[in-house]
Amino acid sequence: MRLLLLACLRAQTGNATTASRIQDHLEAAGHECSLKDAFGYENPSEIANLISAEKFEAALAIHLYKGGRLLQGSTIPFGIIFGGTDINEDIKHEEKRWVMGAVLEEARFAVAFTETMKELAAAEWPDARSKIYIQTQGIMTTPSATFNWKRFLQSAGIPEETDNLRLFLLICGLRRVKDPLYLVDAFSEWHRREPNIHLVIIGPAADPVFTSEVNEEVNRAPGVHLLQEIPQDDLHAAVKKCFAVVNSSTSEGMSAAILEEFVQLSKNLMTDPTWGREIVAKAKAYVRQHHSWECEREAYQKFVLRLQ
Repeated sequence: MRLLLLACLRAQTGNATTASRIQDHLEAAGHECSLKDAFGYENPSEIANLISAEKFEAALAIHLYKGGRLLQGSTIPFGIIFGGTDINEDIKHEEKRWVMGAVLEEARFAVAFTETMKELAAAEWPDARSKIYIQTQGIMTTPSATFNWKRFLQSAGIPEETDNLRLFLLICGLRRVKDPLYLVDAFSEWHRREPNIHLVIIGPAADPVFTSEVNEEVNRAPGVHLLQEIPQDDLHAAVKKCFAVVNSSTSEGMSAAILEEFVQLSKNLMTDPTWGREIVAKAKAYVRQHHSWECEREAYQKFVLRLQ
């Protein structure tokens, strides 16, 4: 089939990464899948013209509102993949909630990343429960073999000669919902007591106004550093080299990062290597069981058959 895949494609964001992975799954099954940025279209009529011009036979959209609203009244069958903020945030706004309900009614199927996400959607739109399927996100990392750790530290302004460096990495687009400033004061205070402790916040400036606020806060916080986004392969390599990955968000659909927000627990992790190894081993086992890239591929290849 000729498939249209709509998603918000800001560079180095979770939505863009997920969309690219799903596109790859569908093309591996022999479909022609064209990935389009939902931000590039204003209304359903523009998408209708695109569908007609490029002769798409079916469509998928990530995010029930941002992508889904563009497929309202579509002449071709389509499926929806919940994004997280659609169910956690947009559902609170009456107009958006109405649009999302209409989109979900038209969709052949909907995909939720978690049981919680499905239940939230089903509670709002009970008639859609039977068409909502749970498929966790697949994980595949590709750390760069040429990543330069010393250069990375230099770009963050972290002295290479720091003894027993403990670098925590917070990966997120700089927007309020990601709440990157939540840990700044705690980490800065910790750094004052133990200078080998550093927090690096890295990600694209998704919200220019908020990015300015983050810059101001980081500039006054010793031990906290802000970096622009880097290629995904380099980011995966940085994750391997850092001490721990942090996640902070006021609304999370499905984070691909590790959640650890308590200084005391972090200190315990530093002083107990056995505990750290146990956490890593269990995390790897959990990802293999619940976030298999191969299982995700098989699932989306089956989902798309519902659009024939």
